Amino acid sequence: MTDEVRVYVEEAPGQRTELVAPTDMGLSLMEVMKASGYDIQATCGGMALCGTCHVEVLAGPELPEPSDDEMAMLESLPIMSQGSRLSCQIRISERLDGLVVRLMPQNV
Repeated sequence: MTDEVRVYVEEAPGQRTELVAPTDMGLSLMEVMKASGYDIQATCGGMALCGTCHVEVLAGPELPEPSDDEMAMLESLPIMSQGSRLSCQIRISERLDGLVVRLMPQNV
C-alpha cells in the first residue's frame, strides 16, 4: 500500500508538471493543486457550488461518476468537455496514481 500518488497537470501540450499527493489526509485534488501554486479560486470552499476548480481529465484511471451536485454545476459552466470534473470533488486516493488533468479557463 502506498502513502502517496502522482498526479500530472498539463499546462501546455506535452508539458506536464508532476504533483505528489498524500493519500492519508483526505485531501481533494483542488487542495493539492492550490497548495502547489495553481491559481484556483475555490470561492465555495470545495462544496461544488462555484465551478472555479474546473479541470478536464485527460488520462489515467477511471474516476467515480460525478455526484448530482457536481454534474449540475458542470452543466452550468460555459465550457464543458466529456472529461470535465470539479477538482474539489476528486478525493486523493491510491487509485488516482497517474491521473492527468488540465485546468479549464474561467471565461464566464
